[in-house]
Amino acid sequence: MAFIGNTVQTQGFIPAVDYFSGNGSTTAFTLSRPVASVVQVEAVINNVVQDPSTAYTVSGNTLTFTSAPPSGTNNIYVRYTSLITQVIAPSQGTVGWNQLTTDVQQDLGISFKNRIINGAMVIDQRNAGASVTPTTDGQYTVDRWGASISQASKFSVQQNAGSVTPPAGFTNYLGATSLSAYSVLTNDYFLFQQKIEGLNVGDLGWGTANAKTVTLSFWVRSSLTGTFGGSLNNSAINRSYPFSYTVSSANTWEQKSITIAGDTTGTWLTTNGIGLRVILSLGAGSGQSGTAGSWAGAQYLSATGATSVVGTNGATFYITGVQLEVGTQATTFDYRSYGTELALCQRYFISYGGIGANDQIMLARTGGTSNANGVVNLPVTMRTSPTVGYSSVGALTVDDNSVGNATTAIATNTGGYTSVYLNLTTAATLTTNRPALIYCTNSSSRLTWSAEL
Repeated sequence: MAFIGNTVQTQGFIPAVDYFSGNGSTTAFTLSRPVASVVQVEAVINNVVQDPSTAYTVSGNTLTFTSAPPSGTNNIYVRYTSLITQVIAPSQGTVGWNQLTTDVQQDLGISFKNRIINGAMVIDQRNAGASVTPTTDGQYTVDRWGASISQASKFSVQQNAGSVTPPAGFTNYLGATSLSAYSVLTNDYFLFQQKIEGLNVGDLGWGTANAKTVTLSFWVRSSLTGTFGGSLNNSAINRSYPFSYTVSSANTWEQKSITIAGDTTGTWLTTNGIGLRVILSLGAGSGQSGTAGSWAGAQYLSATGATSVVGTNGATFYITGVQLEVGTQATTFDYRSYGTELALCQRYFISYGGIGANDQIMLARTGGTSNANGVVNLPVTMRTSPTVGYSSVGALTVDDNSVGNATTAIATNTGGYTSVYLNLTTAATLTTNRPALIYCTNSSSRLTWSAEL
């Protein structure tokens, strides 16, 4: 078992006997192990058990008889009878994370050590595992992971793209597939990005003399090999830390880790704005790339000379198990329950519907023959007042128990971070001042709330 600290001792009884030969004059004999008391050994001379209260004393590894035993070959033996057979006292700083077994590491259970949300790529509210081709900069893929692009339609993205077996301990990954052999221009960029809320990284102390060191780790698999790049950036992207890592074997999961000394300068938000950007590049031009391994006062999204995934038609790039934590070494992945991970994602995006027809959204009241209104209570407190979206204008149905009318207009008046007021317009066949059930018109109907960074 592994221990942390410098004062812990382990004790256990290991049976043993020491033999000595008397010469009629020697009284002191060296034991094979230290003992703390005479009651922990039994001394025997010529098959006669000696009285520990009068016949001998012990001090560490030395047993001293009151009178010298007579001469004889192995006519003295000392039998160990109890504890203090082994003492282990680790020196200060000699037991680190790597000395602990995997089970012990997991048992420590450091709360929210991973600042990345959905690092195991298990939540996909928007696409439910379907493939998407990013056409706008910042388009979201699986939850919390955006695709930042300077040119549209250069790669597709999908949860579990290619249906390969994830690394041990994971069931999902985020995959990109290049759709052409595109040569990146000077200021082009193609990347996966997670923007971490400032409230979740305020303790890092970045921008101060007390900035903490962090370690970024992840599993990666690519059809390409070579040096790949990424970066950490602040909200304004005027402080950047480009980093590089090597993919050694094609189509093989490899775990990578990068340790980064905290930035002592620059402005790093600790509010509900963007506190930190974590970027993994799929290709970046020279104008967006910088020297790996140091902080720079510029916008760098990748490391100079990094491999361009979008430069090879059909090239693949898969990632999972992404973790950003305080410290100088990567530790075991911070697994959270599905419900916990979903709730963390819902602070930034919530999706209702998209599962089946008649998914219930809320109860409302008809305010006239052609409208109904009500409040949707959200499952979590969102980062900020959300923007409401819907799959189509007729996505919802208002049912006042006499008719069920699809909506012809959906208006919103967001009152806060925890609820949303909806005003729905339908055909003029409702009965005024009736309670009404609002549900999804069909299985593709969706209502969303976004408070993304």
